[in-house]
Amino acid sequence: MMTTTKDNGQNCEYFVVKAHDNGVQVIGLTRGQDTRFHHAEKLDRGEVLIAQFTEHTSAVKIRGRATVMTKYGVIEAGDQE
Repeated sequence: MMTTTKDNGQNCEYFVVKAHDNGVQVIGLTRGQDTRFHHAEKLDRGEVLIAQFTEHTSAVKIRGRATVMTKYGVIEAGDQE
């Protein structure tokens, strides 16, 4: 996975989500005192989303069967029957 550095020195790591079914949801969560949903994408089977953590996004929630690839490894989300 690729990491970029912003002007303020903060690392912004990329991650990849590949959907195994239609309707996989990728939901971005905010930073700060209150964690809130701020962005959502819906992926269909075979679609790939390349995204990054930013000063606004501190976490991502995945709903559905998908492969999530990060510099830390590969994670299978959802029931992988």
